[in-house]
Amino acid sequence: MRIAMFTNLYLPKVGGVAISVDRFSRGYRRRGHEVLIVAPDFPGQPQEEEGVIRVHAIQDFNGSGFSLALPSGLEISRRLDAFAPELIHSHHPFLLGDSAVRAAAHRGLPLVYTHHTLYEYYTHYVPLDSRTMRNYVVHLARRYAELCDLIFAPSASIAALLRRRGVRTAMEVVPTGVMLEEFTCGDRARGRRLAALEEGDFVIGHVGRIAAEKNLPFLARSVILALRRIAGSRFLLVGGGDLADDLGAMFDGAGLADRVVFAGERRGRALADLYAAMDVFAFASRSETQGMVLAEALALGTPLVGLDAPGARDIIIDGRNGRLVAAQREEAFADALVWIAGLSGDDRRAMRARARADAETYSLDRCVDHALAAYRRLLDRRGPARPLETLNWDALLESLRREWEIWSNRAASLTQALTDGRDPRSDVL
Repeated sequence: MRIAMFTNLYLPKVGGVAISVDRFSRGYRRRGHEVLIVAPDFPGQPQEEEGVIRVHAIQDFNGSGFSLALPSGLEISRRLDAFAPELIHSHHPFLLGDSAVRAAAHRGLPLVYTHHTLYEYYTHYVPLDSRTMRNYVVHLARRYAELCDLIFAPSASIAALLRRRGVRTAMEVVPTGVMLEEFTCGDRARGRRLAALEEGDFVIGHVGRIAAEKNLPFLARSVILALRRIAGSRFLLVGGGDLADDLGAMFDGAGLADRVVFAGERRGRALADLYAAMDVFAFASRSETQGMVLAEALALGTPLVGLDAPGARDIIIDGRNGRLVAAQREEAFADALVWIAGLSGDDRRAMRARARADAETYSLDRCVDHALAAYRRLLDRRGPARPLETLNWDALLESLRREWEIWSNRAASLTQALTDGRDPRSDVL
């Protein structure tokens, strides 16, 4: 197959969508398929990239660290024509996601969309953040899904949410896989040396962007309670972001600055070693569609403690590989961390073994096979693609129809958002 992926986020930008696109594209290529990625410019990107079209973009839009892709239809179209894709896969419902709709319509190709993000938790990155804006992005994403032939939901809880919101398009649950071999090689002793931790420390860990949408102030308050109750405990935070100073001030104010380690952004072997250094992985985000870091922690056999929310509830099995905390209460979350710390040696080893076994569900090979099978079924239903030169008038009409739908969806989503008094985040949990 020849698969064209359109994404607003890609390497070297660190984030769930960028990692997902990279992992799936590598998995597809290893099986002999061809992949072309259409993505914005990002600082630090390689000068030469095979199989990637970079689109000019405004960097660090509104201080978010993200790039805002600028329209470049001719630039994309020329390269796509040479690649001759059989299928278009969009990873966003706007910006380059709109370009994916246009590319599929012009070529008469099936369009797949992965709903990676609960956008209603990210509107603080745009001007005029409000309940109306949150409703707008929810309605826009829902209507975008209706333009597609197939939806990939990263977890069953997100598939259920999309159905509750009225998405009728065919859907598959396809998590982003974990390259288990990259994480199972993590070395506990090496990770502890890297983070200046003692072997006897009980280490509560977390990996992810240190950003507002990750619910980290709640996590920090919960961990502070746990650190006070668990002798010899430390908190290891791996990642970067604009809330790092605020979190540091919280631990400093609690008199626990010497028991928290900010390890910064890490990749590769260093990241695997830091996962291995943890005794429990703490996760409080309510904005995830999957929570890849949870699967990565499982690969190292690290028990999990997380809030009962989309993504987390699909991975954490309470009492088996960790604890799933029902309510957002610091005391309850701290109790779960203390419970893990209090397990006997045999019970902790058994939980670690179950965690490693559960990680197999999220192996990249398994997820890639699932995605490719879904692509093949879609292509079989659609029949063979028409050669581009035969599309002509039909292609023009389809392109005009899709363009009308893109703009109609924006207008209808805005109208609905202005009259919708609910906060859409209330139906996520």
